[in-house]
Amino acid sequence: MKNSKWKIALFAIIFGLLTMVLAACSSESNSGEGNSTDDDGNATEGTEGEGSSSGSGGVLNIGLSSNAATLDPTLYTGTYESQIMRSIADTVIVYDKDLQSMVPSLATEWSAADDMMSYTFKLRDDVYFQQGEYQDGRQMTAEDVKYSLERSAENSAQNRLSGVESVEVTGEFEVVIHVEEPNAALLAMLTDQGNIIVPKEEVEGWGDQFGAHLVGTGPFILDEWQTDQQVELVKNENYWGEEPNLDGVTYKFISDASMMTNALRSGDIDIATDIKGQNREVIEQDENLDLLSTPGLSITYLDMNFQQGPTANPLVREAIYKATNIEEIVQGVHQWGGGTVANGPLPKGSWGYDDSFESLTPEYNPEEAKEILDQTEYAGGFEIDLYVLETRKNYATIFQNQMKENLNIDVNIQVSEWGTLTETISSNNAPMNIGGWSWYPDPYFFLNPRFHSSQHGSNGNGKAYESEKVDELLDRALTETADQAERAELYQEAVAEILADHATIEFDNLDIATGINPKVKGFNLSPDGSIHVVSPNGVNISIEE
Repeated sequence: MKNSKWKIALFAIIFGLLTMVLAACSSESNSGEGNSTDDDGNATEGTEGEGSSSGSGGVLNIGLSSNAATLDPTLYTGTYESQIMRSIADTVIVYDKDLQSMVPSLATEWSAADDMMSYTFKLRDDVYFQQGEYQDGRQMTAEDVKYSLERSAENSAQNRLSGVESVEVTGEFEVVIHVEEPNAALLAMLTDQGNIIVPKEEVEGWGDQFGAHLVGTGPFILDEWQTDQQVELVKNENYWGEEPNLDGVTYKFISDASMMTNALRSGDIDIATDIKGQNREVIEQDENLDLLSTPGLSITYLDMNFQQGPTANPLVREAIYKATNIEEIVQGVHQWGGGTVANGPLPKGSWGYDDSFESLTPEYNPEEAKEILDQTEYAGGFEIDLYVLETRKNYATIFQNQMKENLNIDVNIQVSEWGTLTETISSNNAPMNIGGWSWYPDPYFFLNPRFHSSQHGSNGNGKAYESEKVDELLDRALTETADQAERAELYQEAVAEILADHATIEFDNLDIATGINPKVKGFNLSPDGSIHVVSPNGVNISIEE
């Protein structure tokens, strides 16, 4: 089951507390889920609260900004689908509400081998699958964990469990996961919805239709799916964890942003997701609603070609960086809020972020920038292409004006659709490009895909950035240690090197924003955008009558 793509590790969540063995007891846990983005914190206000042990009933209506195509964990590609899957099925471990550590779910405790080549998980013995078409709600065992994780490692459309060699059953409720190379990212991968535990009978019985008939061990059961409209879930009376406060959850697909806001205002939905632009203001001004917003795990950036063209010259890159008024760009793009100035390639929601990054980020100084450019063969300005999606053209336009005014650089904005853009970038044919990167808290998923030399030819490092020092630091953080604090120090050293090379200009951290009816209690706004209705991390949403 070798998987040579393990270093990419797409769409995984990660933390490094791999050597700790955590004892589980779901009733004692506290309240509480990237990737290059095509288009497009845990601070909660007003509605945050601890889950209640007494159910209040009712059905929670949640608006999702895109349709779900499949709920098969090996086939799903969108965050919208994962929101639904999270309520139906469980992973072996989950993040706590603050995205700072792991807490038990189907696994009660776990540990990493000294050589980081295997990880042992002890499982709960009181978990039962929901009743389906091909099994009657039988007990979950280690064989189900082996089947589900190996299925993901072999077949995941998004490589959500890369680097796993095999899963060994060492007891009825114990498994050992063997990896191809030391990999401190494994725990994070296991929190991804692509690695939920499912019964083999249902997968094989439904075949290609399993994605429309997902069966798991979660707090809610898939009841009805109205194509392009909504998915209805009902309470699982045999759920192993804390009893859900709700009778059910309905996820409604509302792709139009204004219609989403109107549905919240009219009471058709209780939670509206992906709130942006002017709709933020509309909800904020409605005294019957709350807008919850927190910096998310998402960055918008401008990459400069590291190997060819004018920006292959480090002085040119430095001049461009210092001639860029990032605050002006962020204010211009986010006139209704929703974004904050970024300080380097790690978002503030990552545990690798450090306040020192702000002092390492070059300051806006157009006079100094011109002096630096005049030291190069490009003194007096030049012409360069900037590739961007239509949805990010507003960033490009402001940047274009700044370059002309400050350095007499003529920036030609090349608006491209997603496929063309990624092909141009990955083939190192984009002199400059504006992109977005959205992932999970572990720095690995922000830094390795965008800055490790092994990723040349990918969309993340199409700029062909290369630094032996950065490669060394990133490799050590992944393979040498499982201690989160030690890994954070290595990643912070790498960020300092990256900032000194001026290969990229980070514009903003995008906010995760949700509109909510105050009658919803216990909701937790997460920087990764995940919505937990009931979770082993302590979240248990209720509706106040």
